[in-house]
Amino acid sequence: MKTKAVDVIIPYYKKKKFITKTINSILNQSFKSHRIILIYDDKNLKDYFFLKKNYGSKIIILVNKKNLGAGISRNKGIKFSSSKYIAFCDADDIWKKNKLEKQIKYMEVNNLDFIHSSYYIINEKNQINGIMPIKEKLSYYDLLKSCDIGLSTVVVKRSLLKKNLFKNLKTKEDYCLWLQLLRAGVNINGINKCLVYWRKNKVSLSSNTFQKLKDAFTLYNKYEKFSKALSLFFILRLSFNFILKRIKQKKSFNDNIL
Repeated sequence: MKTKAVDVIIPYYKKKKFITKTINSILNQSFKSHRIILIYDDKNLKDYFFLKKNYGSKIIILVNKKNLGAGISRNKGIKFSSSKYIAFCDADDIWKKNKLEKQIKYMEVNNLDFIHSSYYIINEKNQINGIMPIKEKLSYYDLLKSCDIGLSTVVVKRSLLKKNLFKNLKTKEDYCLWLQLLRAGVNINGINKCLVYWRKNKVSLSSNTFQKLKDAFTLYNKYEKFSKALSLFFILRLSFNFILKRIKQKKSFNDNIL
């Protein structure tokens, strides 16, 4: 297969209800030089046969021998990739048709290594109930206060990920990587236009408050090397900013259906 400009990496675990919309939104991008690498992370192969039957000729499917989690599965996709750029998408999120086209053009024109964007927040019925606006430039200290980078909006040069991979965390593994890249001197830039529909799923692992707090402490204490007291302070600040962020995001879009 000819090398594409962008490899889109999707970890998959029990998202059959949403995966068709996700994959189709990527296959139908106006930017055509891309391929999808889906990492199947479920011991039950029922959904694998569904994906193979419907998309086997259109995407690459890598199957984990055991459940590894989203972050480590993405690392597997990164190591398999051969493209100039890597984009990430969760298996229940949806891209606008011009998402890659806008971001790749912006990166090429401005010689950027990392780009993300604003995004809509949708529920399980595809209703829009919020917007996440972003700053066009983020510093390390900005990100410490609040993780405002939506994983499914990110495009990054693959060369940056050779030594920077996702940590083995159940949640916040993406937040940990973004902080690591900023500490390494990578500039993180954003386009303040909604290019992605991010799904807020009530039963997802990312909605588990206790797990998020536990992983946040590991992130600050182990990976950012903060003291226990400082780690707790940053967890409190992160939680407070999360509440403020949710208030800002709330919009009256419940009547809009994709």
